[in-house]
Amino acid sequence: MGKLIAVLLSVLLATTFFIGSDEILNKADIQIQEWEVPWEESRPRDPYVAPDGDIWFVGQRSHYVAEFIPETEEFRKIDLEDGAGPHTVVVDDMGNPWYAGNRANHIGKINPETGEITKYMMPEDNSARDPHTMTFDEIGNIWFTSQGANSIGYFDVETEQEKILEVPTPRARPYGIIMDKDMVTPWIVLFGTNKLATVNPQTMKLREIELPNEETRPRRLAQTSDGMIWYGDYSRGYIGSYNPNNGETNEWELPSGESSRPYAVTVDDKDRVWLVETGVDPNMFVGFDTNSKEFVASEAVPSGGGTVRHMVFDEATNSIWFGTDTNYLGRAQLD
Repeated sequence: MGKLIAVLLSVLLATTFFIGSDEILNKADIQIQEWEVPWEESRPRDPYVAPDGDIWFVGQRSHYVAEFIPETEEFRKIDLEDGAGPHTVVVDDMGNPWYAGNRANHIGKINPETGEITKYMMPEDNSARDPHTMTFDEIGNIWFTSQGANSIGYFDVETEQEKILEVPTPRARPYGIIMDKDMVTPWIVLFGTNKLATVNPQTMKLREIELPNEETRPRRLAQTSDGMIWYGDYSRGYIGSYNPNNGETNEWELPSGESSRPYAVTVDDKDRVWLVETGVDPNMFVGFDTNSKEFVASEAVPSGGGTVRHMVFDEATNSIWFGTDTNYLGRAQLD
């Protein structure tokens, strides 16, 4: 009994819960603008800011990768094979878009000038059958998740070889992935569990990190300049933090509470974490200041959003880009 009490006290001390306020004092100015994507019901998602400032995104339902030029508000579409089901696109330093062929077992590279596509097939044993979310490391290689295959992948763009790491927990559903500040070490959320994960890039050993509440389901994550990992708890409606140095966790309830369903997550250069509550209509764009530990903005997505699944902060323009299930590409201009 004594050991049980000690364990319970340890859990209580390790995690602190804060309840969000019903009223958000809008201390951060945010202006949201949206552009309707010219291809109907295509589920535009996962925008990425290219080195030249253009925005690339995928149409998951209509199997395309597209470019948007903010200055001229022009769209350009590059069709993929039927059934590709692209999930994410990232753009390398040379301006080449790389997409995750989520439903067709491959990662693809596009020549932005000609539209030529080079496909890199994942293993025939389906160990990475559904490339999901991708991110570049410091030398331009790609780390990615495979939710259905339950694996983390690493793709060397020079050798064109992949290495696949099976997640030990069955049906863990590896989902969002980011690089640590060092751009060497990946961090992952395991959406089917109450766990985070990371990989030692030297040993390629995967480590799972259990969060205290069994009902937690982290879906996307971000890292602030102090090294803290922040996640949105899709199941319970919290924003949470994990300290990699001492394992401490903290949580704050989101403004819409249990119904908030936080999905897209990113962080700006002021260490404000931004989340989109997708369990409410319209979706709400919520800002959390990680220094003052308070919510600083809550703004409705003009089109309603449907579901905002992923977003990215662009330091050059101090803005956040996102796609919506209502078929819009959006930009949140920050103060």
